[in-house]
Amino acid sequence: MATASGAALVRKSVFGAGSRCVYKARRPALQKRFQTTQSAYSTTSPLEASPSLTLPPPRSRTSRVLGASALFIVATAAGLAMSVAPAIETANGFISPPTNAETLSLFVPANSEAEEINKRIVSNPLAECLRANPQWIESRPHMKIPENMRSHNLTAGTLQGDDKIASPPLTFANTKAELPSIVQIAHLGEKLCGHPTIIHGGLLATLLDEGLARACFPALPNKVGVTASLNITYKKPCPANSFIVLRAETTKVDGRKAWVKGWIEILGDGVEEGEHLVEAEALFVEPRGAKNMARLYSSDE
Repeated sequence: MATASGAALVRKSVFGAGSRCVYKARRPALQKRFQTTQSAYSTTSPLEASPSLTLPPPRSRTSRVLGASALFIVATAAGLAMSVAPAIETANGFISPPTNAETLSLFVPANSEAEEINKRIVSNPLAECLRANPQWIESRPHMKIPENMRSHNLTAGTLQGDDKIASPPLTFANTKAELPSIVQIAHLGEKLCGHPTIIHGGLLATLLDEGLARACFPALPNKVGVTASLNITYKKPCPANSFIVLRAETTKVDGRKAWVKGWIEILGDGVEEGEHLVEAEALFVEPRGAKNMARLYSSDE
């Protein structure tokens, strides 16, 4: 018992002393680590650490107001320019539309089908015959309408496209004659039908209305008029996907009034007239203020 008790006392003495030694040995290290952590999270600002560093003086109220005003003016001017640009482009298009010769190169077919249709329109025997005669002026009148306005025009925008009027009608106008006339060649696709495979009669009436008007415009004082009356007589159905010829000639002119007749036929392999599908007679009257509209519809340039 004495031996065991003595051993226990020895262990207690040894481990107790050892523990105190370890604790005393680690205390400086912990204290040093604590001091390092404190210095790392010091709240001293760089400005306090570097008293020689100075900030620029604050801007005056006047300069801030002038800067904000300048920014507002620049932003407003940029927005105004972006909003006005389309209107300026449209106005320029109406004031200085392309010439008849220029309209011939403005149309670009959207795909191979439209390209084939366009090729047939411009290279058939009738077109080549009229092109060779200097009395006939060749043009594509719908291309005189500014591009960003065509979507608001029935025949130049709404009815244009695949399976409709894939290529703008090609027009030959004899404008120098005392009683002017036109010949117009176009293609009518299957999306323009009333009954299946039959072109809508209302579309044919629309084409005749425009075609007869263009025929008589050169005979009016300011080269433009509006429809006063239009009489349509349907002879035969017009098949879809047909190349057609619209012929119109002025029959009488009296001051601001012009009388015109015309018809639509299927384009043949030659230059002779074909069988009439639909016929029309119309009276056109030049309105007041027509002088401002003349250049857009003129067939003389």
